[in-house]
Amino acid sequence: MDRRANHAKSPTSRNYSENQSLEQRADHRSKTAFAAKQVWAIRARLELTGHLRDLALFNVAIDSKLRGCDLVKLAVSDLVKDDRVRAPVSVIQSKTKRPVQFELTENTRETVLAWVKSPEMFACRFMFPSRFHDRLHISTRQYGRLVRDWVAAIGLEPSGYGTHSLRRTKAAEIYRKTGNLRAVQLLLGHTKVDSTVRYLGVELEDALSIAERIDI
Repeated sequence: MDRRANHAKSPTSRNYSENQSLEQRADHRSKTAFAAKQVWAIRARLELTGHLRDLALFNVAIDSKLRGCDLVKLAVSDLVKDDRVRAPVSVIQSKTKRPVQFELTENTRETVLAWVKSPEMFACRFMFPSRFHDRLHISTRQYGRLVRDWVAAIGLEPSGYGTHSLRRTKAAEIYRKTGNLRAVQLLLGHTKVDSTVRYLGVELEDALSIAERIDI
């Protein structure tokens, strides 16, 4: 009998994988969304330091609300066609294999075009190429390190923030202003509204408060 195969199928192994997955999801939900002033602080710092790639990455991350795995793999052609930024942008999500659409703000469009036209992007297929020659684009791990650097640079505690903070920021603000979970679900590309509720950390008290304001 192959002990390795038997071990791979054991309940203990399955339980460990399930627990690890739950811990990862909990960690994602624990990452705080950025406040508007924090977004502007990071953006201003990136502008001052002249890190155009990182500025484009940050702005696109906020506007697109994409998972890190999809963000780092964005091709230039996903965002730009004939020297113009697409409106809307549509990409297929790696996790769900479903399309999701998003609009880029004027500021982000300007940053994207400036980055695409820069000498560093000559003959580059991907929006955010890696500085390592053996990789076509930055990895999610590199992206995570960049986020931690941005957070630390404006005096915040890096452990409280991560790549999901950028994905969550605009979605949380839209929900706060509208209370429209269905709209946020579509923008995040979630297949179920329950996932959106958990992702945003919507509590019963919030839901009741929104319901109270709606009169039909």
